[in-house]
Amino acid sequence: MKIVILGAGVIGVTSAYYLAKAGHEVTVLDRQPGPALETSYANAGEVSPGYASPWAAPGIPMKALKWLFMKHAPLIIQPRFDVATWRWMLAMLRNCTAARYAVNKGRMVRLAEYSRDCLAELRAETGIAYDERMQGTLQVFRTQKQLDGIGKDIEVLRADGVPFEVLDRAGCVAAEPGLARAAEKIVGGLRLPGDETGDCFKFTTALAARAETLGVSFRYGVDIRGIKAAAGRVVAVETAAGEVHADRFVAALGSFTPQLLAPLGLDLPIYPVKGYSITVPIVDERLAPVSTVMDETYKVAITRLGDRIRVGGMAEIAGFSTSLPPSRQATLVQSVEDLFGGAGDQSRASFWSGLRPMTPDGTPIIGRTRYPNLFLNAGHGTLGWTMSCGSSRVLADLISDRTPEIDAEDLAFARYAA
Repeated sequence: MKIVILGAGVIGVTSAYYLAKAGHEVTVLDRQPGPALETSYANAGEVSPGYASPWAAPGIPMKALKWLFMKHAPLIIQPRFDVATWRWMLAMLRNCTAARYAVNKGRMVRLAEYSRDCLAELRAETGIAYDERMQGTLQVFRTQKQLDGIGKDIEVLRADGVPFEVLDRAGCVAAEPGLARAAEKIVGGLRLPGDETGDCFKFTTALAARAETLGVSFRYGVDIRGIKAAAGRVVAVETAAGEVHADRFVAALGSFTPQLLAPLGLDLPIYPVKGYSITVPIVDERLAPVSTVMDETYKVAITRLGDRIRVGGMAEIAGFSTSLPPSRQATLVQSVEDLFGGAGDQSRASFWSGLRPMTPDGTPIIGRTRYPNLFLNAGHGTLGWTMSCGSSRVLADLISDRTPEIDAEDLAFARYAA
């Protein structure tokens, strides 16, 4: 079949790779001059299945109120009065119950664990390199209250068979020796030894080149203007260069997917939650992290990527703004310098922001829409890199009329359409 994929981020490129492997003729359209130049460009670098959790969780509404008054707040809400923002926020609040959290986290972990396995298989097949490491994630807690609150997460991890370790202060330093000078600032941690790290941009760029050898056509610099439908099916993608026709279509445009599909009557609950990162060259190996450390207080991930440290985090409700306020960079610097002071050269830090496509329940939307030849692979939030290979493998199976290797029914748009 001829398949057109809209979007050349990590989700679009992995979708193209798996669909080409399944024998399809694939074309990828993107407005950028190359792959992974928006949200996939400088994310936190984690491949963290065990840390796959919905932001909508019990207690989050009260925490959010406290965060609004913190100097280095993990959540920033810019005053907005558009309907889409408030609808999304209310839908997220409805998911902040213990029952919904358990369901949402369970399916996110299921998909993320499968995706990690798919990534390992892809890496073995292709041999591509992307500053990858397989040394786990350490979530560090600065207060006893934080440490005492991990019970529900552990229940889900145990139920899904995800390996984990609850560590005291000394155990955290043993796992991440660079924390030694900041040991008194933490009380313990939760380590997920099965997690990985890697540069998403390097991975996506290398995989796009590999996909081209399988026959995938990447058309960059293409302005996608709309989707044309007739008789209940999609017939073409409308671009500035004319119409592009195919048998089946995949929307993988991240936060911009709802805007494209709204004229078709598809109301996708995906909202652009802004995140930030800095990338810092390492100047002292002894003080640097060996993998990923999650700072629970600031909701910041500090990741080792080769000879660099990537520090990413925060959630800002600000529509489609990609501005770079110095105060946000200060929060990232505060977290990494507080835990790994002197490891990187902050004078050479590069500062970046991206729009994470978030759903209210944290789970991406994968599969068919009410247009039988239009498929979705969007809404991965902060976990696009973590879930990319598994999501795209599931999508390729569905488009190829094969049964996916994991249960994918609850990943479909139908859970919202109802």
